[in-house]
Amino acid sequence: MLKRKAMKVSDIVKKLGLTVYSGVSGIHKEVTGGYVSDLLSDVMGHAKEGQVWCTLQTHKNVMAIASLKDLAAVILVKGYQPDDDMAAQSEVEGVPVLGTKENTFEIAGKLYDLLK
Repeated sequence: MLKRKAMKVSDIVKKLGLTVYSGVSGIHKEVTGGYVSDLLSDVMGHAKEGQVWCTLQTHKNVMAIASLKDLAAVILVKGYQPDDDMAAQSEVEGVPVLGTKENTFEIAGKLYDLLK
């Protein structure tokens, strides 16, 4: 079993050079792992509490799932930015929305390396 390093969202932001778009109140949440999917039902069924979700989905429903699953943060890939309603809901839920210009494969690999 992979032993994970204790990291917070703020550590991941700094080490991966991510942009923080919204949800700053949750920046000190503990990260337990990562999950990659663009299918909301997949994330709802399989993501675990404390994970960071990598996706290209930028709408408000992402925040509903992130909050329901108690995810640590959401990383938007390929330069995508949150829709206004997603950013607003991120602030309400305290789930940080982060961004990168990298594609999903690249950022997921870097996140995995940080946490292993």
